[in-house]
Amino acid sequence: MTAVALTVSAVVALAAVLLAVARRVLLVVTVHGASMYPALAPGDRVLVLRAGPPARRPRRGRVVVLRADRVPGAGPGGLLVKRVAARAGDPVPPGAGEGVVPDGRLVVLGDNPEVSTDSRVWGPVPAASVVGVTIGRLPRAAGPSRPAAQSAPHGL
Repeated sequence: MTAVALTVSAVVALAAVLLAVARRVLLVVTVHGASMYPALAPGDRVLVLRAGPPARRPRRGRVVVLRADRVPGAGPGGLLVKRVAARAGDPVPPGAGEGVVPDGRLVVLGDNPEVSTDSRVWGPVPAASVVGVTIGRLPRAAGPSRPAAQSAPHGL
């Protein structure tokens, strides 16, 4: 093999390794409901960090992605996008219950309470249901730039 062929092979192998690592650490999620409007509209795509301290212990105000099947009362499968309103030991926000958030739990709320099903319905959710935290918005797929909020079913 020539030096050029070896270099190309090494670059391809490195790219494959980096892609595999990125897929384990990052996730792209498309928002499907209006519960996070106006911060996130239906059709918006967000980049989610799956690993590391931000995903294991998200701060108040961070937008997180949760596995619905790990949130009692949220329904089967799928992903939910919500904002962390309180962590373990924090006071439960008004409208989401009373007292303090228990250990291992988070209070998550949608930004659009009129259409959001969240901790106001479920109560504090298991912190283990968090898949990751959003770290940015990606360009939308082809179509309108940002649709107006809809009275869509609850969810993402």
